[in-house]
Amino acid sequence: MAVVAYSWWGPGPAKQGTVVIIPPGARLQSATDYLHYAGAIDGSRNKFYYLARLLGEGDPIQAGEFEIPEHASPATILYLLQHGRPRQRLLTVPEGMPSISVQERLEALPSATGATPVLGEGTVLPDSYTYETGEARSAIAARMVQAMDKELAALWAKRKPGCPVNSPQQALTLASIVEKETGKASERRTVAGVYCNRLRIGMKLDADPTVIYPITKGKPLGRRIKRSELDAITGYNTYREVGLPMGPIANPGKLSIAAVLDPQPTKALYFVADGTGGHVFAETLDEHNANVAKWFAIRRKRGEM
Repeated sequence: MAVVAYSWWGPGPAKQGTVVIIPPGARLQSATDYLHYAGAIDGSRNKFYYLARLLGEGDPIQAGEFEIPEHASPATILYLLQHGRPRQRLLTVPEGMPSISVQERLEALPSATGATPVLGEGTVLPDSYTYETGEARSAIAARMVQAMDKELAALWAKRKPGCPVNSPQQALTLASIVEKETGKASERRTVAGVYCNRLRIGMKLDADPTVIYPITKGKPLGRRIKRSELDAITGYNTYREVGLPMGPIANPGKLSIAAVLDPQPTKALYFVADGTGGHVFAETLDEHNANVAKWFAIRRKRGEM
């Protein structure tokens, strides 16, 4: 009995930590093969299997990627496969990433399985998501969509009466524009305030990212917008049509959604880049034109015009 006990609770053969991947649906016998080929158990696979049946718990084996410590005993290894937490991997979706790029990131995950679902624009909450080896891409995508649904509902319930958006979907659409127009957290609410002012008086939004979206599906254009594109009828072109585009142009983060639902009180109707990564705001067209002239002078000095 002492020999049996040592074989089960004594140190295993692995001279260093190793990783074992157990596929979905694997049972104890097939998991024993994966452990053997990884060098986590000794040469007698049958011994591990029968000792596990005799001395181990009868709980099922989990699927996933497991880190087996060096010289882990068979008893420790079985416990890890039955009750341990599989290694977590991370997928990050930055704020403002369009859904086509989210899909590409999902598709590129080497350890995920299954087809990549089509994700509607604005349906994913930008964040970092953990997933396990062998997890279905559809399951990962579902978590990202559920996170957006939950966050949007919570923010909509706390909305202030400062912006004329009439539904969570309209708020999401405007937030996606705010997200693409500024990467500076401190001015999101002011940019939202400008667009809310424009919507309130029936003034066109004139947002460049809405012109670009039908061309690239939200990816960078890599060149200046053409005159023909500013004139195009696309359902998204806010230079041509008054009001919001037909839907989101990216996946906005929670701060941009919150900015739209509680915009900064402002009389500004215009803004333009200031050359430092932010924007300068104006209440009148004359003031705005002067700001644009300053921005063009900065660009000419940089050799960009």
